[in-house]
Amino acid sequence: MVSTPRKPAKRAAKPAAAAGSSARKSKPKRHWVRGLVILFVVLAALGVGGFALAVSLTDVPSPNEVSTSEATIVYWADGKTELGRLGEATRRSVALADVPLDAQHAVLAAEDRTFYEHGGVSPLGIGRAVINNLKGGSTQGGSTITQQYAKNAYLTQDRSWSRKAKELLLAFKLETVVSKDQILEDYLNTIYFGRGAYGIEAASIAYFGTSVENLDAAQAAVLASVIKSPNGLAPEENLPALKARWAYVLDSMIEQGWLTPQQRNSAKFPDINKQKAGNRLGGQTGFLLQAVTDQLITLGFDETEIQRGGLRITSTFEKGAQKGATAAVRKVGPDANTEGLRIGLAAVRPGTGEVVAMYAGKNFIDDQINNATREFAQAGSTFKPFALAAAFEQGVPLGTELNGDSPSTVNGYTFSNYGDKSYGPVSLLQATEFSINSAYVQLESEVGVDAVAESAIRAGVPDTTPGLNLDNLDLTFVLGTASPSGLSMANAYATFASGGIRSEMTYIKSVMGLNGGLLFEYDPKTMVAFDPNIANSVSYTLNKVVTDGTAFAAQKLDRPAAAKTGTTDGNKSAWFVGYTPQLATAVLMAKEDASGLPVSLSGTGGLGTVTGGSYPAAIWTAFMTAALANEPVVDFTPPTGDLTVAPDCPLIMPVDGTKIPVGCPTPSVIEFGPEPSVDASASGAPVPSGAPMPSGVAPEPLQPGDQSAPEPGGAPAPTAVPPPPTDEAVPG
Repeated sequence: MVSTPRKPAKRAAKPAAAAGSSARKSKPKRHWVRGLVILFVVLAALGVGGFALAVSLTDVPSPNEVSTSEATIVYWADGKTELGRLGEATRRSVALADVPLDAQHAVLAAEDRTFYEHGGVSPLGIGRAVINNLKGGSTQGGSTITQQYAKNAYLTQDRSWSRKAKELLLAFKLETVVSKDQILEDYLNTIYFGRGAYGIEAASIAYFGTSVENLDAAQAAVLASVIKSPNGLAPEENLPALKARWAYVLDSMIEQGWLTPQQRNSAKFPDINKQKAGNRLGGQTGFLLQAVTDQLITLGFDETEIQRGGLRITSTFEKGAQKGATAAVRKVGPDANTEGLRIGLAAVRPGTGEVVAMYAGKNFIDDQINNATREFAQAGSTFKPFALAAAFEQGVPLGTELNGDSPSTVNGYTFSNYGDKSYGPVSLLQATEFSINSAYVQLESEVGVDAVAESAIRAGVPDTTPGLNLDNLDLTFVLGTASPSGLSMANAYATFASGGIRSEMTYIKSVMGLNGGLLFEYDPKTMVAFDPNIANSVSYTLNKVVTDGTAFAAQKLDRPAAAKTGTTDGNKSAWFVGYTPQLATAVLMAKEDASGLPVSLSGTGGLGTVTGGSYPAAIWTAFMTAALANEPVVDFTPPTGDLTVAPDCPLIMPVDGTKIPVGCPTPSVIEFGPEPSVDASASGAPVPSGAPMPSGVAPEPLQPGDQSAPEPGGAPAPTAVPPPPTDEAVPG
């Protein structure tokens, strides 16, 4: 039997079947690859579409406070020189057109060379950021300028994938709604450059002391360099690294065609200003800025406007005068036994109320209590001019005789003069020159303590002053038991200096908004507090205190001045308040113990007793000399009328009941008998005491008030010449 070839046939068919099987297997593989491609395309499309949708749905939020905050700058009275800044912000915006092209190119070379070519995000930058984030490293320099601005202006500074995703979306969105130039301008105005400087304008001032518009290429490259690491590349910390980065920036500018090789070769690393040491509020600056801030709040500005609103404030403080105040305290103030010592100085412009200078304390950083505006030191005899003005208003002239004895009792109140000195009968002028308590208490009792208090308030002493006791006034008022601030006393005396015109006080001349609009301009609010002749008579008298009395230290000013000293019981405070026609200044000294209670000034600066005529007078004179250095010498307006003329005091009691002028001694009551048959003087007969003298015979002794007050330079003659003013002395 012959075998058939079925099996071989079957074997032969196997390859075919295998081939078919292989074909069937390869077909699903091709479908799989194709599916992957399609899936990738779909996913990519969805991703792009989703990202586009996310970008379109992304709203650009309001910039955060850091990016929009603008430094509020306070200028000296000249309106140009910066005094200081309010708040922590230092940023000051500038237009891109004001930034030199070299500065723009330097920043682009350092941070984003393709800024004007990409759409807000650099793929290489993203890749670098991803790798660095995976490694836990820094992403510094990996983001575009648009991304950096988006992060600084709208987002937080945390390092997370979600924040990075928001940054990318915002960067793309910004590029669709904001121009490249605007993004670059905003970036340059918000980026941090170190030294507390936000924005390229603040950085230019911090590093080179000039505006950005004055930067050259080498200086611009320094600022561009520090953006990468403001602290790590700080010139005072790592100058070699900064110079290396600076060279890299310049070389990059050459690569981009923004700098020629010749310019690069001639470029030298610029001199960088030393970083200002100390706190920006140190010394007197903090006191002055706080005073300005307080007034801004009073004017209605809120904290946000003040701290971040970019206000431009011209203050009333004059730089030269302020420097003179600090120098005066340092040079002629006490330098021994000064623990707990507080010195205050305030200077006010008569007629306008502008505060020209203040010495408020040694250092605002150490102690924020303002000794010039604080009400804590009894005024002492500096209150006597208010009684003088009240007396003048009632027609009491300078020649009025008063009792200068010590101790003395008036209306049941017994008191003593400083040092318990007795002067005997004195004129009102002498009572003022020598600051005689007994005479002034008598004067106060005669013109009325209410009138004296009202005079003080009209002059400018606030009715809320501690110790004023307006509801329970007594004869101690004229002796200065109240505790006004130095600023209030300077303004009160400025009322006399301005011919009786009182003005409100101000630290601010004007306030400009960020856009240059005028928000506030000071317009002095004044009132007539005293008749001009009353004020001029007070000035005449206080000028005599300088030329002939306890304020003689002010003669060193070498120009007409009016002043009054003040020293309190227990030597708890000492004052010197005075003025010229152009400036009124108060200087006060007081001491406190650790708990803030007043203690004696005795021993301060080596003096057994610190009087108003000692250190306060020396400080006043030194300050006024500096503050008025460029001012012309101006005389006081002389008074008119009879106030500086001695009163007509009768020698005998008027039989018709005519009132005796205030301050005149009480005349004797004379019993008249038959007239003598012969001339009494010729016969040698006694003349009744107080009787009229025959013609041609001078009375003996000469009574005060029998002669007119002399021209300025002289004084009405008292019954007895008081001793020299030994109670107020300049430190030897």
